[in-house]
Amino acid sequence: MSVTAIGEYIGEPRDVVANYHGNQLLYVCWDRHLMFAAPFIFAVPPDMKFGDILTQLVAPVIAPHPDAAHIDWRKTTWERGGAQGDQPWQPDFDRSVAGNGLVHKTWLRFRTPGLDGLGGAGI
Repeated sequence: MSVTAIGEYIGEPRDVVANYHGNQLLYVCWDRHLMFAAPFIFAVPPDMKFGDILTQLVAPVIAPHPDAAHIDWRKTTWERGGAQGDQPWQPDFDRSVAGNGLVHKTWLRFRTPGLDGLGGAGI
């Protein structure tokens, strides 16, 4: 939707990477698990290993869901959001955020084959 301003718009975004003390925002969404209504947002250091993000940040947050205990992270499928839309992506769990090419405000979606939410209803 376009906006017509009656004057020059002057504003500075508050969510620039410089405001996160060296960390960058990473959005993570678990598809077909609508018990979590929105993606999780983590402020992560660029040198943190991707596998550590999963075990130290993502796993504790999704732990209340009954499917969470059954996730095999090596079998998850991933998509990475960008200007061209979501694209299939395969993380290297032993590489850092930066080493995986993730930048500030990257959007990631993961799917867990065979784990389709509460009663298979995507919840």
